[in-house]
Amino acid sequence: MPRDALGVLSEIKRSFIIKQLKDGKRGDGRGLQDFREATITTNYVPRASGSAMVKLGRTRVLAGVKIESGEPFPDTPNSGVLTTNVELLPMAFPTFEAGPPNETSIEIARVVDRGIRESKMIDTQKLVIDPGKKVWIVFVDINIMDFDGNLIDACTLAAVSALRTAFIPASKEGGKDIPLPVDQIPISVTMVKIGDNLICDPDLEEEQLGSARVTVTTTEDGHIRAMQKGDTGSFTFDEIKKAIKISSDTGATLRKKYFS
Repeated sequence: MPRDALGVLSEIKRSFIIKQLKDGKRGDGRGLQDFREATITTNYVPRASGSAMVKLGRTRVLAGVKIESGEPFPDTPNSGVLTTNVELLPMAFPTFEAGPPNETSIEIARVVDRGIRESKMIDTQKLVIDPGKKVWIVFVDINIMDFDGNLIDACTLAAVSALRTAFIPASKEGGKDIPLPVDQIPISVTMVKIGDNLICDPDLEEEQLGSARVTVTTTEDGHIRAMQKGDTGSFTFDEIKKAIKISSDTGATLRKKYFS
């Protein structure tokens, strides 16, 4: 998230947070590597092919899935299509503005899309209607309703939850809707670097303090499916290894808690 979109954190508040982190504490009582409690409500939009509302702290995002038939890409004639879009609604945060996608929304959409796509969560070959001519196109639209930090992970949870409940509309009159063919459960875990600490699932104030951000998306088999580094700071090789371990462990916990 660009610094100018977050506002300015007072020096008193900065000093207080840094002091807490040195003692292994955070403002909301979490440990440095603790993920906030999430609430996931699926089928939130009854008319969508699939949907989910996710609350992560005070961050709220809504993902909706729409599935329509269309032409495949020329280079993948025997595969369906996945497209992901993120919109930062003006009501979610004072600096969010209406209009075309900006740098932040594009980055979030790409990271979420990459994790889903590279994990092979959707069996796109099963989305072919007529090889080379007609396939199912899966649109994932994510709206940011309220922003209090860590949009990437909230959006991933929402998109994955919505896709797991999505269905392909009946092709013929009187036919039955078909569940979207999904398998893997990609989970992204985002961390910010504050001083020498890696802080998991940062809230808004922690994002303001962070010098660098890294997101690692993994699947059940422990494989890395996506990585994204943000902000101007840097990570050491050991910090990256630690971030991967945190992501893998946290991802396993979140899968068991919300998707088992």
